[in-house]
Amino acid sequence: MLRITLSALLLITLLFTEQTRAEEHSALKPVPRSGGWMTRHESFNKRVAQGNVDLVFIGDSITQGWEGNGKEIWTKYYGERNAVNLGIGGDRTQHVIWRLDNGNLKDINPKAAVIMIGTNNSGSNSSQEIAEGVQKIVEQIRNKSPKTKILLLAVFPRGANKDDGRRKVNQGANTIFSKLDDGKHIHYLDIGEAFLEDDQTLPRSIMPDLLHLSPQGYEIWAKSIETKLASLLSK
Repeated sequence: MLRITLSALLLITLLFTEQTRAEEHSALKPVPRSGGWMTRHESFNKRVAQGNVDLVFIGDSITQGWEGNGKEIWTKYYGERNAVNLGIGGDRTQHVIWRLDNGNLKDINPKAAVIMIGTNNSGSNSSQEIAEGVQKIVEQIRNKSPKTKILLLAVFPRGANKDDGRRKVNQGANTIFSKLDDGKHIHYLDIGEAFLEDDQTLPRSIMPDLLHLSPQGYEIWAKSIETKLASLLSK
């Protein structure tokens, strides 16, 4: 008869508990939202169904803001690149995970995808949990569109200075998911310093509310990723 020692049983229990925790925490559990969110999500699905998509930006309100404060810069840099904005204000990793499994990438194979997500999780999730959510999003894109090159951006700095609690959580997540960079399919890039002063304070000229970008902020974003993005699109 197979005998399992108490220590072995305890180890199995701990491993199972850890696996369950990783699978069930909120940053990983795909959920939709309601109201205008669903309308915007469905508009994405209609757009990608038309095809002719070479570049997608995936994220939250900071990404959606390419249609607001970033509109002119978007036209300048991406207007002729068959780019689609897949950003929805308020989204967390779990919402993006749901969207990607419900049509936002259906039947398209963009040359490149720019991901910047996670800051809305920073008040309720740990750095590790946010990183796991980001990793899941990367895995989804790799599975649905294996030829797509992923430009994985560090979560942008937020808050007035380096002591801001949520900024620290985001920085911790960045450190963890930066390891996803494989130099081939996934390319990590941290452009956070471009937004900050030398003393790590965040100017309101760049982020008026210390979170969302001004037109100047979007110009910095576009310029900071252009060399890498152009390289990925050319491949």
